[in-house]
Amino acid sequence: MENKRKNIKRNEILSLIITLVIIVLVNIIGSFVYTRFDLTSEKRYTLSDTSKDILRNLDDYVYFRVYLEGEFPAGFKKLRKETKEMLDEFRAYSKFIDYEFINPSESSDAAERQETYKILWQNGLNYYTETVQTNTGIQQILIWPGIIMSYRENEKAIDLLSGQSGQSQETVLNNSAQDLEYKLISAIKEISTTMKPTIAFVDGHGELADLEVYDIANTLSKKYIIKRATLNEQLNSLMKRDLDSDSNIVIKPAYDAIILARPTEPFSEKDKFILDQYIMYGGKVMWLIDAVNASMDSLQNAESTMGLAMNLNLDDQLFKYGIKLNKNLLLAYPCAQIGLVTGQGNNLQSTLLPWYYFPLLGQASEHPIVRNLEAVKADFVSSLETTTSAPEIQKIPLLKTSDYTKASSAPVYISLEILNERPNASMFPQKGMTTAYLLNGRFTSLYENRMPASITEAKEIGFKEESVPTSMIVIADGDIIRNQLAQLDYAKKNNKRVGSPLPLGYDQYTNNTYGNKQFIENAMTYLLEGEGLINIRSRELKIRLLDMNKVNGNPMLWQIINVVLPSVIMIMIGIVLAVLRKKKYNK
Repeated sequence: MENKRKNIKRNEILSLIITLVIIVLVNIIGSFVYTRFDLTSEKRYTLSDTSKDILRNLDDYVYFRVYLEGEFPAGFKKLRKETKEMLDEFRAYSKFIDYEFINPSESSDAAERQETYKILWQNGLNYYTETVQTNTGIQQILIWPGIIMSYRENEKAIDLLSGQSGQSQETVLNNSAQDLEYKLISAIKEISTTMKPTIAFVDGHGELADLEVYDIANTLSKKYIIKRATLNEQLNSLMKRDLDSDSNIVIKPAYDAIILARPTEPFSEKDKFILDQYIMYGGKVMWLIDAVNASMDSLQNAESTMGLAMNLNLDDQLFKYGIKLNKNLLLAYPCAQIGLVTGQGNNLQSTLLPWYYFPLLGQASEHPIVRNLEAVKADFVSSLETTTSAPEIQKIPLLKTSDYTKASSAPVYISLEILNERPNASMFPQKGMTTAYLLNGRFTSLYENRMPASITEAKEIGFKEESVPTSMIVIADGDIIRNQLAQLDYAKKNNKRVGSPLPLGYDQYTNNTYGNKQFIENAMTYLLEGEGLINIRSRELKIRLLDMNKVNGNPMLWQIINVVLPSVIMIMIGIVLAVLRKKKYNK
């Protein structure tokens, strides 16, 4: 019996020694080989390969000053926790990541607090007012859910909240958690990148004016260099031609991408040739083209107008690349609203009514450009079809109307009388129709087998019949990229200058914000940087929220299940283990 006890004791000591040796070895190996295990279903705590590459390529410190410290509601505490976990994840892949959490309301001196708030506001952060219950009663507090990021001598403000006005706090915080990796990584890439891609807005054919694309140009300028390029039938308007060391002509695009923002005048064959060769050499293009000439300006002093087909002389070029732009207007529901003024004299009233010519576009595929995208507002949009002229080109639909759609071929009679019609199935006999496509691949030149030898063989022209792999996006509505300009009533109410540009996607008449800006941003990010960053933005993280109806229906039951039941289970397990242990050693 004594020998048996000694053997048991020896085995326990041996097991303890082996366990300690294993722990030490695992820690030694772990110091050289880094790995982590993410057991969440959506891989919530796993960084994308793009993020890892950006972090590993850092060559200097990136410092985050996070203003999410202090006493605030549970939702913001959760956002603080998510932010800290994300930054810790970044640290695991780069030694150049450092951060601190700061309470901007820490000072007891009101003047000092106001000075801190002023500095944060001037640096680009936004504050949010929350009503909370404290020991002294209900009071309002200011929350600054943002970051000031520093890299060398550069600083950048990052607003951590993502959401549209009118959304619940849970939805806003869910969106913020989903966008966290994208916001932080894209900010790191932006602030640490010295060579920025160049985007040119094309001029020369009645395109949108600077003020009409001011907001998107200003937004894109934070990541890219924005310029204007006038097509004046000059070969070098979009291309660079240089001589190499052997005096050979080297031809390459002068811009990484170009935007054609709602041209209204026909393109000459020479300008089309310049566009064509820009694409053949790998240039990226965003086409925002109106197929039908229609605008609300025509309805300011009349109850009806005609929408006539546009002649831009681009149909054959787009057809060659794989897209047909249909000469029609789409009416669809749901749609944006416009105000109809009724009454007389001092009894004038404005009533918001659905305007079916302004359909709200949804995602037509699961491509990262449009995944998790808010509805995009269109103004007099047309439909697109793919063609068989470019079978090797990948054609991915991006946006479409709802399943309640009607296509009216040009010329289209447009009347305000339709505002009085309630939407019904008979009004919209067609299903959703595609209004935007992404095209990827090697495009064939529109001028293949059409040019004389004097042009195709001229080295200074460098004619190419087939492109290198490239991409373009075709959108059948030029107004998707156009921001509104402040009208008199809005300017008075909001202390703005009449005619000043408003944020893209914001509708001053209904106070709604649509997903136009995010769509254009996503599209340009994809064209210039590929799917890496866009895939991060389109990740979907689930927040498991309590069912408040069940909780409020029987709170005592759920308190027992969450507090008493776990304790009872642990006590029962302890009793069972004690009984088994007693039986084992009694033998």
